[in-house]
Amino acid sequence: MHSWTGAITHHGYAILIGAVFLESIGLPVPAALALLIAGAAGAHGLLSLPYALGGSLAAMLVGDIIMFMLGRYTGWWLLGALCRISLNPESCILRSADSFYRRGRQLLVVSKFIPGINTMAPPLAGSMNMRSTQFLLLDLAGCVLYIGAYFGVGFLFSDALTTVTRGYEAAGRVLGWVVIVLIAAYVVFQVWLWLKERRLPLVTLADPSEAAQALQSGAEIYDVRSHGYFDARATRIRGSRRLDPHSLNQSRAQIPEDRPVYLYCTCARQATSARVARELRKALDGKGARIAVIKGGLRAWTRAGYPVEPVPADDMQPMPAFR
Repeated sequence: MHSWTGAITHHGYAILIGAVFLESIGLPVPAALALLIAGAAGAHGLLSLPYALGGSLAAMLVGDIIMFMLGRYTGWWLLGALCRISLNPESCILRSADSFYRRGRQLLVVSKFIPGINTMAPPLAGSMNMRSTQFLLLDLAGCVLYIGAYFGVGFLFSDALTTVTRGYEAAGRVLGWVVIVLIAAYVVFQVWLWLKERRLPLVTLADPSEAAQALQSGAEIYDVRSHGYFDARATRIRGSRRLDPHSLNQSRAQIPEDRPVYLYCTCARQATSARVARELRKALDGKGARIAVIKGGLRAWTRAGYPVEPVPADDMQPMPAFR
C-alpha cells in the first residue's frame, strides 16, 4: 500500500496524463485503469481533482486532435497503419469507415468505450472531412463522458480499489504474468490463423520478378485491393487493371483464359488476393486459366524496384465525406 501511495503521490499526474495521451494516439495503454486509480487517489486526497481531471481531458483532446489532423492530411494511409495487425486491414478500414460514416456524429461521443473504434474515430473524422469545429465539440463531449465515467467510478468506489491495489509489488508480478499470457494468446491466435489457412485450398505464389517478366510476355495483373482506390494518392502496378473483390460475379468475365493471371493486394498474408484466387479458380475450373498471387503484394513489388503508376482518375472512387 505504501509503495502504491508513494507512486501516486510522486508520479501520479505524469502517469495519468501519459497513459491517457498514449491510448488516444493508438498505443495499447490502459487509460481506463489509470483513470480508475486516479479517481480513488483523488478520493483519498492524494491527487487534486481539478488537476487530475483537467490534465486527463487536455491529454485526451491533444491526442485526438493529432489523430484527426493526421487523418485529414494522410487520408487512408494512417487507417491502414492502424489496421495493420488485422488479417485483412482493407476490410478493417471499410467496416470502420462504413459504421462511422453512417453514425459518425453520434458514434464520436461514445467511441471511447468501443474497442476497435476508439482509436479509429478521430482519424476517420479527419479523413472524411468532418468540420474541425464539429469534431472538437463532439470529441470534447466524448472525452468528458469517458474520463468522467471512469474517474467517477474510481472516486465512488475508492475503498474497494484501495483493497484491490494493496500489495502493489504483488500486483506488479501479476500484471507481468498477464502480459505474458496475452503475448502467448496472440502467438496461439497467429498459429491458429496459419493452420486455418493451411486447410484452405493452396494458391500459387509468384515472386515480383516472375510477375514482372510475365507482364512483359502478355500476362494480366489485377489489383484486388478493397480500398486502394479511395486514396487520391494511390498507386498501382504499372499496367495492372482493377478487379473489384466484392463483385467477382460481374468481373470474372474479363479474366482471360489463354494467358497467366497475377493478383495482388496490400493486406497481411495476401489475404484478399488468396481469397480472390480461390474463387476465380473455382469459377473458371476446367478453362485453363493460370492464376497466381504476387507474394508480398504491392509492397514487395515496390521494394523490388518495379514500376508503379498513379491510379487513373476514371478509376478513382470518391471517399465518403461529411458535408
